[in-house]
Amino acid sequence: MTFIKHVFLTTIVSLFAINQNIDAQIKVMAAPGNMKMAASKAFPKTNNIPVADSTNIYNEMLNDETDDLMENHPAGDIYGDIWTADRLNPYRIPISSLPDSISIDCSDFVMPVDVGRISSRFGPRRYRYHYGIDIALPSGNTVVSSFAGKVRIIDYEPGGYGKYVVVRHDNGLETVYAHLSNVTCKLNQRVDAGQELGLSGNTGRSTGPHLHFETRYVGNAFNPATIINFDRKVAYADNYTLTKRKNFGYQQVKAKTSQLAKYYKVRKGDNLSRIAARNGTTVNKLKSMNGLKSSSKIRPGQRLRIR
Repeated sequence: MTFIKHVFLTTIVSLFAINQNIDAQIKVMAAPGNMKMAASKAFPKTNNIPVADSTNIYNEMLNDETDDLMENHPAGDIYGDIWTADRLNPYRIPISSLPDSISIDCSDFVMPVDVGRISSRFGPRRYRYHYGIDIALPSGNTVVSSFAGKVRIIDYEPGGYGKYVVVRHDNGLETVYAHLSNVTCKLNQRVDAGQELGLSGNTGRSTGPHLHFETRYVGNAFNPATIINFDRKVAYADNYTLTKRKNFGYQQVKAKTSQLAKYYKVRKGDNLSRIAARNGTTVNKLKSMNGLKSSSKIRPGQRLRIR
């Protein structure tokens, strides 16, 4: 049974216990042929849950068959038959449910672009988290798949990724290539490492031509620079071991930080000295937390982090 199947089926059993009489549910679950009926009760069709994410996925899981193109690779064991083109993360697997260590085959790695420089790294920004690495380069450069796999998503987000492609790889990772000017691959297309996906660009929420590149495992992003040496344009090792603490521990830090963070909305007549005195902090701390310079001006309505 695949990892996602195990988590998914465990969730279904939990839903039965919550929403139905436990004794009655045990009898229903024990009766032959009732699993599909149970799935339809546990996952009713709603406007918020696409059909592909409810009973269809559950029924596919019961078949215990993997994608024919990936059945001999780790991706087949990890994702089973969960395949959707409408959501970046349809898995919803919490970090706590991940194995302590995950071996990833990086032996066929190819840099997604052969030119450019890192302009923004993985990590927190002022009001949001940056889940990938940005590589600044002119529009029109070839963008290729970093590992062998299959194209799962081709989409356009005007206020976010712009034109982007998601590839699920044989080694169990998924990668995101965003802000493209043009997409040259096709949905569900099998691609080799180094095969063209599109051209770099400046679409979506972007301040200049660049490639936004993400690495994900069952929907959970981790820093690409932990497995890729971007200076030398190679993977650090043919086989890399992801761990919950090293690669996904930032999510716990992020959650704690967001709970502790406090913000202030700038009013007319405010300045940094007045805001600092009113909130028990210093001007230097305000500048540091908000990325402000001595020459920076604040404006009414602006949101400043004060803790």
